[in-house]
Amino acid sequence: MEFGADKIRSKVYIALLFLFGVITLGTLGFILISDYSFINALYMTVITISTVGFKEVEPLDYESKIFTILLILTSIVIYGYVISVLTEYISNNKLFEELKFKKVQKKVDKLKDHTIVCGYGRNGKQAITKLLSYKKSCVIVESNIELIDVIEHKKNVLYVKGDATDDETLLKAGIAKASSLITTLPSDANNLYVVLSARQLNAKCTIVSRASNDSSYSKLKIAGADNVIMPDKLGGAHMASLVITPDIIEFIDRLSIEGESSSTIEELVIEALPEEYRNKSIFDLDLRRKTGCTVIGFKTPEKQFIVNPDASMKLVPNSKLFVIGKPEQIDKLHKFF
Repeated sequence: MEFGADKIRSKVYIALLFLFGVITLGTLGFILISDYSFINALYMTVITISTVGFKEVEPLDYESKIFTILLILTSIVIYGYVISVLTEYISNNKLFEELKFKKVQKKVDKLKDHTIVCGYGRNGKQAITKLLSYKKSCVIVESNIELIDVIEHKKNVLYVKGDATDDETLLKAGIAKASSLITTLPSDANNLYVVLSARQLNAKCTIVSRASNDSSYSKLKIAGADNVIMPDKLGGAHMASLVITPDIIEFIDRLSIEGESSSTIEELVIEALPEEYRNKSIFDLDLRRKTGCTVIGFKTPEKQFIVNPDASMKLVPNSKLFVIGKPEQIDKLHKFF
């Protein structure tokens, strides 16, 4: 499909090159043969190849008439070729498609700290739905034209048409300015290639990759993935948990799936706190009284996770707090901190 589009585009470039060539040839011919000025020569060339029938700038001598006849015959052939190529280009909707893609690309170019999702399959759709529910800006990279048509019917969803394993496609999606990338391609080899390319193009980007096989896990981590998810394994474990501890799993699902419509978990970066709260304790924040949110976890600078941390835990740099609350409580949290 893409090859056909490139072929038609090449024909358009060749047709325009021929048109420019005949104008250049006609202008030079009238200058050399008829001794016209540049403007008069260009004017004569344009009215000749367009066959509008205006009067000559100056009477033509024998050599000029022969040249004009040849120019008319040549221009008719080229003009017909140009018209046929442009007609084919427009009839195949390539012109309108390119204008549409360029319009979307301009919006993508303005993004910063966004998330790139490679692949719009089952996992990709779930990732996009989750990101949009939290009002996170994101870009989908997809090569399947049928899936592109589906994406286009969704509001406020940006996309880049192309192969995610191609560096140029990732650059179009804004990998250099992206804060994170999620690759959900069905092939582990393709995901590995995307991770390698993305890590090379943006060393600070957080990368999450899908994997189908256990053997791919370590390879993706070595390639630069921060997290590797195996949906099939998680699905089986999740189903077993629904048998063993159904209420607990249902409660956790409500937190993670319903998002802003119910209680949600939010992270609080210590460096983002006002100066007066840094290096103080969790107790000094007094989150419960000020916002209604409850602290449920703490991440140390050494990347250790502490569940239900003690109130005396110090809020040191490079650490994070995890809190849970209702939407209105989370709003208060953002206002205070």
